[in-house]
Amino acid sequence: MQWIIFMLLLFISSMEMLTQNRWKKQASASLLENCTGCVLCSEDNGCITCHHRLFLLIWRDGIRQYGMCVHTCPPGYFGVRGMEVNRCTKCRSPSCESCFSRDFCMKCKDKFYLYKGQCFRQCPPGTAARSGTRECQETCERGPWSEWSACTHESRTCGCKWGVETRVREVPEAAREERTACPAEQETRRCRMKKHCPGGE
Repeated sequence: MQWIIFMLLLFISSMEMLTQNRWKKQASASLLENCTGCVLCSEDNGCITCHHRLFLLIWRDGIRQYGMCVHTCPPGYFGVRGMEVNRCTKCRSPSCESCFSRDFCMKCKDKFYLYKGQCFRQCPPGTAARSGTRECQETCERGPWSEWSACTHESRTCGCKWGVETRVREVPEAAREERTACPAEQETRRCRMKKHCPGGE
């Protein structure tokens, strides 16, 4: 009697193993459908490694992370080619639709304006939206830069190791009415001063 029970239990466990193996084959087949272009694929996380011409796109869904191999990165990402893996990296600004690098935007999302690689709700002072696009351009031309000023530190030109020199780029006379919208530019830089003042000042 015990022998019959043992054989019955053995038959049941072998049937369970067959069912599990069939389920695993079905799961791996459906997984392979989602692993197009993958060199290495995980049942839980999708693609881990892609063929060298493709980009690995990783996104999160709650606490889970998924990978996918793509030919081109989607909006809001840019492609970075590397020695071991090519990745889609997210643009830093959420208002950027496509970017050249993490911090340099090339196209902004709707309701934003592009100026010097950044996205703004409205064009910065001294600029206006270019007709037909959502890009800002400068509204006035500034004149050439002036010569650098004398190197000073607290209004003195000597007696200290380092000082600051300044140069200015004024708005031309013809654009004076627009001065409030297009102010003069000013640049400063560090400069080396004479440590000793003549006459021992």
